[in-house]
Amino acid sequence: MRRLRVLVLMHPDFVPPESTEGYTARQINELKTEYDVVSTLRASGHNVRPLGVQEEIKPVREAIEEFKPHVVFNLLEQFHHEPVYDQHIPSLLELMQVPYTGCNPRGLILARGKDLSKTLVHFRRIAVPAFAVFPMRHKVKRPARLALPLIVKSLNEDGSFGISQASIVDTDEKLAERVAFVHERVGTAAIAEQYIEGRELYVGVLGNNRLRVLPVWELKFGTMGGARHIATEKVKHDTDYQERVGIVDGPADDLAPEVQARIQRTAKRIYRTLGLDGYGRIDFRLAADGTLYFIEANPNPEIAKSQEFATAAQHDGLDYPGLLNRILALGISRAKAGVSVG
Repeated sequence: MRRLRVLVLMHPDFVPPESTEGYTARQINELKTEYDVVSTLRASGHNVRPLGVQEEIKPVREAIEEFKPHVVFNLLEQFHHEPVYDQHIPSLLELMQVPYTGCNPRGLILARGKDLSKTLVHFRRIAVPAFAVFPMRHKVKRPARLALPLIVKSLNEDGSFGISQASIVDTDEKLAERVAFVHERVGTAAIAEQYIEGRELYVGVLGNNRLRVLPVWELKFGTMGGARHIATEKVKHDTDYQERVGIVDGPADDLAPEVQARIQRTAKRIYRTLGLDGYGRIDFRLAADGTLYFIEANPNPEIAKSQEFATAAQHDGLDYPGLLNRILALGISRAKAGVSVG
């Protein structure tokens, strides 16, 4: 790829240093995505400018007018501290006719609400857990059709935010308590869905029209003992805990080839159903009886070198610099095609 001017948008707290020397492992882990993207693109020969964005649009406009980027690498997951505003930055970039990486605004909206994405996917005859939504300041009453145990989550937060072992409830009293926790501590509506005992599988998808589906990846829970095997905040983000109990992600090697192929086909169908493009990750639970349940879609998932999207791509023959350059190329080609699905 030719040398490009790349403006990288990110949260101001995660603007990376030139070097990680002198930083603790915890500090490095917090900004690993931003550091990996910026340093790798620079090593690939691109002229890269990081920009922290949170509450002001003006700096984005000024950077675009002054730097004149060929493409914007969008690492923002929120604006004004609100994840539900994440689609507005791609909308702004489309209005300014600036190519950008990752998912379009419409796909971000459809994937953000766990209830809407499940409804759309279920319409395509793909299995989803039974669920109910509990809006803020509404009385919690479990529908008769919704059998216990359930797992209670924020309706539209991602990254396992607010999820712990206490998220799995087996009584109506515990359901009410956990919904109240989500309302008060997370500050969003809650979704309670059928708890699926099974394997935690992730499938990365790369592309706009022609899609490349990455190998099926699995979150392996090590020696967690009697705890339920769910992707809690601790499991996802506490590196000390991961090392202590042996939590790793890697290829789902023991799946039969036909099962692997079915999971990959299903991921592609979901990606298209939700109008995703750029790159995304589809999360599943595979039950013991072989039923594959769609859990959620993650447009613009974690793209750090050590995270499952990049490691699955590496396993599929696409190294990290190649992956980032492919993501840049997809953003540029979408803009050249005049595609605006936002």
